[in-house]
Amino acid sequence: MKFCKTYQEYMQGRERELPGVGFKNLKKIFKKCRTNPHSQDDHPLPALPTFNCPPQCPVCDGSFFPSLLMEMSAVVGCFNERVQKLLDIHLAKGFKKYYAWFNRKIEKDHVALIQEGQDLVTYAMINAIAVRKILKKYDKVHYSKQGQEFKSRVQKMHIEILQSPWLCELVALHINLRETQVRKGKTAALFDGCLFTITDGKPSLTCDLFDSVKLDIDLTCSICLDTVFDSVALNCGHIFCYMCACSAASVTIVDGIKAAHPKEKCPLCREAGVYEGAVHLEELNILLSRRCHEYWEQRLQSERAERIQQAKEHWEKQCRAFMGV
Repeated sequence: MKFCKTYQEYMQGRERELPGVGFKNLKKIFKKCRTNPHSQDDHPLPALPTFNCPPQCPVCDGSFFPSLLMEMSAVVGCFNERVQKLLDIHLAKGFKKYYAWFNRKIEKDHVALIQEGQDLVTYAMINAIAVRKILKKYDKVHYSKQGQEFKSRVQKMHIEILQSPWLCELVALHINLRETQVRKGKTAALFDGCLFTITDGKPSLTCDLFDSVKLDIDLTCSICLDTVFDSVALNCGHIFCYMCACSAASVTIVDGIKAAHPKEKCPLCREAGVYEGAVHLEELNILLSRRCHEYWEQRLQSERAERIQQAKEHWEKQCRAFMGV
């Protein structure tokens, strides 16, 4: 595979050793499978150069999928951790921000943050391509659809890197920092693959680094059917307004979305247990407040009254319970 060489060169060129997909090891599994094929009744078959594995191959299934699952988990874990640290630095204020800059020992400007954000977006995209290609190769060798079924399973396990809410935050961060550089009259010599677009009144984030992969994130809440406000991403990757998500989870603003019952489901994909690890998308909120300023101010005023009303009802309920009324 030509991409295999490109991927290996990319991973070897990183300053830090980062987890990735073991193309060579996974290809060795295929090679071993082809040279030592076994049927379901364990009777050996003659080795043939053009032999393809049976649909359920004990050689591949016993080592291929577990190895790939472990590698994907390591990649997503590393990506999420590094993005969170990057966002903590950008969103930090006062003494905490200077302390964070001092610990990192890098320049106190946005160029370094933009560059690291670009590197992380590239890291996510190229690993997503690597997983897609190796699963496509598996299905080709086995004449099966188990590779695609495996991809569906890992999405439900929330270890698909393009499904990570931190990727959405990273794209928003990059756009925010790039616009800050432009306002200051500085030229940031960085890629323009991350864009915020509004089509037919509906905003979206797009990221197009490679011809074969394009990330497109719809920023319309599927509950209120309006642009997401005070956005939050559930474990399944779907984005909603914070108040809409709380309403769908049958909790109040005071209780918070993470107080939702584990049986509560995503309004869109109907997956349960997706509220506990919900991520508040601070960078996306900053981006939307700048690009949709008038809309943002209107929603801010309307939701402020609703939040005050919910808080009032909550404390009245608590007082009645305390007094036994």
